[in-house]
Amino acid sequence: MFKFWLLCTLVVASRADIAEEEDVLVLKKSNFDEALQAHPNILVEFYAPWCGHCKALAPEYAKAAGMLKAEGSVIRLGKVDATEESELAQEFGVRGYPTIKFFKGGEKQSPKEYSAGRQADDIVNWLKKRTGPAVSTLTEVTTAESLIADNEVAVIGFFKDAQSADAKALEKAAEAIDDVPFAMTSDSDIYSKFEVSKDGIILFKKFDEGRNIFDGEVTKENLVAFVRGNQLPLVIEFTEQTAPKIFGGDIKSHILMFLPKAASDFDEKMNHFKKAGEGFKGQILFIFIDSDIDDNQRILEFFGLKKEDCPAIRLITLEDEMTKYKPESSDITAESITKFCTLFVEGKLKAHLMSQDIPEDWDKNPVKILVGKNFEEVAFNPSKNVFVEFYAPWCGHCKQLTPIWEQLGEKFKDSPDTIVAKMDSTANEIETVKVHSFPTLKFFPVGDGRQVIDYNGERTLEGFTKFLESGGKEGGAPAGDDDLDTDDLEDVDDSDAEDGGDDDGHDEL
Repeated sequence: MFKFWLLCTLVVASRADIAEEEDVLVLKKSNFDEALQAHPNILVEFYAPWCGHCKALAPEYAKAAGMLKAEGSVIRLGKVDATEESELAQEFGVRGYPTIKFFKGGEKQSPKEYSAGRQADDIVNWLKKRTGPAVSTLTEVTTAESLIADNEVAVIGFFKDAQSADAKALEKAAEAIDDVPFAMTSDSDIYSKFEVSKDGIILFKKFDEGRNIFDGEVTKENLVAFVRGNQLPLVIEFTEQTAPKIFGGDIKSHILMFLPKAASDFDEKMNHFKKAGEGFKGQILFIFIDSDIDDNQRILEFFGLKKEDCPAIRLITLEDEMTKYKPESSDITAESITKFCTLFVEGKLKAHLMSQDIPEDWDKNPVKILVGKNFEEVAFNPSKNVFVEFYAPWCGHCKQLTPIWEQLGEKFKDSPDTIVAKMDSTANEIETVKVHSFPTLKFFPVGDGRQVIDYNGERTLEGFTKFLESGGKEGGAPAGDDDLDTDDLEDVDDSDAEDGGDDDGHDEL
């Protein structure tokens, strides 16, 4: 009895030492282990105070913590300021912000990466799926009504026999989908309430048609495809909250409509966009982007667009490499959008590669200016060694590199076989080089082999000089060994080197 009392005292004491902010535990290296002992199931956000995505997440994260606490759930939410607790962040492999990990059963090893959306309901549903049964059982009409009312999307299986093969397939599908709650019922009153006359599976949602009835062979694969194809609105607006659902989904082909929400013909164009989307459900995700919002300007720039170019339509695939497509017509009608998407699905579209016009003085200065239209001719000149910086005008690291790159150009300006160049990759694209972060430095050596070598050495005049004088061996690596990809870092400030950000030497697209 004494040991039990002592254990309880220690648990209470450890809890008392952990401060809370809006129901979220404030974790540090000094109390992290105690938190895991006191709260065996805990979701932890590693954040940076300056991170825009973290700031957008904060109210939803706190709301989720409050929802769980109000329910009396043993699941808790915590947060770690990774800029202050760098040792803790390093221990769990934090490279970008926010990084969110779930520690289950008090285990510190191999926490599960959080993979759902960033709204309170998404967070709560994901955690409940991770700690409880994948499929809950409904025995009362009010419980079924609450499930549907409390969630943007919910799936209910209507089975008189809960042990049937179809019911088992639903359970397997539920285990594979973290961000949607699943339930099952055999209650006749619930059948009547939702006008269900026979066994089946219904997806309930608070948008578009309101519900989707599964039709087909009941298998895990078919059910997962059914849920994924119907769980998002026909047209989804790109926001901080919807971004994880957009990029984390199974549909990797996205058509984007850039249009000011304040436009007088907004509703008309949106109706055309939605109508076209009806024919490509499950194949292409239809996304609307408000071109007037400042935070969306970098997305416009990525597609070579400005506010004055909108409304505009673009299509992108997010497979191993991002590929963009531009419609021939600028019309935003259901007919023109349907035609564009049909050509894409049939594989009849050519990728759209942006290029500026070749400047008249492109080779006047020591650092040569490359654009899409002259890149091949210059970079793959078999008689020249060409060292290229792929940059973005807004990139803080690129701005820091500029004076050193200009010194390098000056040093090699009289070399008969070496060219130092730069290309604005936000306005120019080429088939042979895919740029994922800025600055990206690549070397195109002498010869007919069209070889490409990545520079991974020090960004100093001495380092660059050794690299060029060694023919790309000192500080080089085969193309494709980039140390970062676009998914590695979710939020990098333009001036992150100065403001305490994750200074890895790259700014992301």
